Amino acid sequence: MSQDDFTLVTGATGFVGAAVARALHRAGHKLRLTTRPGSDQRNLTGLPCELVPLDLANPSTFGPALYNCRYLFHVAADYRLWVPDEAAMRRVNIDGSVALLRAAAAAGVERSVYTSSVAALGLTDDGSPANEATPIKPEHHLGAYKKSKYDAEQAVRALAAGGQNIVIVNPSTPVGPGDVKPTPTGQMVLDAACGRMPAYVDTGLNIVHVDDVADGHLLAMAKGRTGEAYILGGGNLMLRDLLVMIAAQTGRKPPTLRLPITPLMPLAWVMERIANVTGNTPLMTPEILAMARKKMFFSSVKAEARLGYQPRPATAAVTDALAWFRAQGMMP
Repeated sequence: MSQDDFTLVTGATGFVGAAVARALHRAGHKLRLTTRPGSDQRNLTGLPCELVPLDLANPSTFGPALYNCRYLFHVAADYRLWVPDEAAMRRVNIDGSVALLRAAAAAGVERSVYTSSVAALGLTDDGSPANEATPIKPEHHLGAYKKSKYDAEQAVRALAAGGQNIVIVNPSTPVGPGDVKPTPTGQMVLDAACGRMPAYVDTGLNIVHVDDVADGHLLAMAKGRTGEAYILGGGNLMLRDLLVMIAAQTGRKPPTLRLPITPLMPLAWVMERIANVTGNTPLMTPEILAMARKKMFFSSVKAEARLGYQPRPATAAVTDALAWFRAQGMMP
């Protein structure tokens, strides 16, 4: 790679994007990172880079960001489990992503890595780990975010089929240092660590260290096949097992009250109606509860075999997340 060539990372002030940027810096890339007005830039402290404004809803900002770039890591997305305006999320996650990737091709970008999500993939009926080829059913894509990421991935696949050099990665549920917002999962870890989670629902998820997700992005860029998707996951855990893990590391008692999902549906419906009026994010919605009925377990075998991806145990992700939250003064 020429010394004059940049690697552009969108969403670099966010949790995953910042981890990708740090991994690229360690690998010797000359970084150009996108920002938005008012974005929290703590994750970029001490990172040599050029900062440029980019708005996925405004294609006129794409040209300066893409100028003289060899690689693009498109990590930015609107990630919220509930939104008052689904159309706005779709304009960013679908229309903005397609427009940016097309602009990248026109600007001469050699290869792009698009950050999708396991939210765009299918789930198994028996709760066993799903993979990139698991059939997708409509009931798997509840909620605006899941729908937008599925439709965005299909649009990106179409670009790759049309000849554009794009590799797709599907991170599962990242946990670890740098979760500045924090993300919904990071907030759950923080709440559990602070004793603010007295009960749980019987669901499962795949926990992966955010730095492993970042390393997987670089492996996909170097070894991935154009148009192929690769799950970047870690360990499959029942939610209660994750809470027990957090309790063991914080000296707290894990919650013992398991909440049944069905009786919570009327309360979730009320919370969502209130949120539609106030604009405040609800604690739960019917769609969130419906998603919790499924065990969101995934397999990274394809990425491990074809990219050399090697995720660490989930407990390491939790340990590093708790240490970071503590260092930030966000927990005792």
